[in-house]
Amino acid sequence: MKWFLELKLTRLVLAIAIWSLFSCEDSRYITPPTQTINATLNSAAAEGSSHFSYDGRYLIYTSDRNSQRSIFLYDLPRRRLVPLPGLNQPGSMQFQADISADGRYIVYVSEQLGKTDIFLYDRSTAKSKNLTKNFIGEVRNPSISGNGRFVSFEGNRSGQWDIEIYDRGVGIDFSQPRSFPNLPGSDEQ
Repeated sequence: MKWFLELKLTRLVLAIAIWSLFSCEDSRYITPPTQTINATLNSAAAEGSSHFSYDGRYLIYTSDRNSQRSIFLYDLPRRRLVPLPGLNQPGSMQFQADISADGRYIVYVSEQLGKTDIFLYDRSTAKSKNLTKNFIGEVRNPSISGNGRFVSFEGNRSGQWDIEIYDRGVGIDFSQPRSFPNLPGSDEQ
């Protein structure tokens, strides 16, 4: 009887192992594995709060690597990080980022001036602008419109959390969505 139970258990384990192998065969994941040296998308630190640009080319996210919460931009087709000079400030945290349609503008939260503020980073100039410098209250969770003109965020200046909208005006260079035919999984080539 014992050998019969062992045989059934062996068959069950074998069936689960085979099912596990073949159930992942048609996986649509294109996530690179975690790396400890020269990390690109995933590192040994916590990563999160990711958002895609309109065309899916760029992925903006927050990471705790280098013992500091920072913002990283990943170029999906090239499978590499994109430099963001001047965005991540030493000694402060940058987090909750969002990206415009073409990846030019990045909005994010930073506490580099002693309180949380919403900043707008322009990749073409590599400069950040504090959008909430004179805002009374706390801010969080910014989002940018596809063309880069409007930034929404949560603010508590009235004593409760409300949605605030910052209009950058009509005199700015707008982001424009563009097609991106070489994205993995795209029908266009």
